[in-house]
Amino acid sequence: MEELIAKRYATALSSVCSDVSGTAKILNVLSEALSDENVMRVLTSPIISEDDKTKMVLAALGDAADEKLANFIRTLGEHKRLDLIPSVARVLNADLQKAANKYEGVVSSGKKLAKEDLERLEETLAQYTGAKIKLKQQKSDLDGIRVAVDDLGIEVNFSKQRVKEQLIDFIKKSL
Repeated sequence: MEELIAKRYATALSSVCSDVSGTAKILNVLSEALSDENVMRVLTSPIISEDDKTKMVLAALGDAADEKLANFIRTLGEHKRLDLIPSVARVLNADLQKAANKYEGVVSSGKKLAKEDLERLEETLAQYTGAKIKLKQQKSDLDGIRVAVDDLGIEVNFSKQRVKEQLIDFIKKSL
């Protein structure tokens, strides 16, 4: 439900902003600040007035906000939706990626892949999807490799344990 509401606000914001990517960057920074548990507690507190919450967010923006973004923040404050800022930022980022046909993904594995392997994987995904994909590596406890590009709905998982289980099942069925 939250994502649907955020999409409406993001669509409205992108229709009035001249620099959507700049606005998205500002909202990303603001989202990081709002990810703090104490800040989010203040934004959702019924004790603090909506006007004070809005002033706090606008003060955090400082000179970075143009008048349209400030009006957007005030509108969110009036409708008691300041906690939607991170969701609106995610929607704007996804829209920008879709417009540029460039996406980011994550490769999780137990050991670091060579740069050439990572580039080959990006090229293969680009051929498969028709989009430019930039992959970042992430170390995990996984005994294999997992590639995920969330905005495209792609998730590929290769696990040594899973291959062993499938091989054993295949051998059992063959007998």
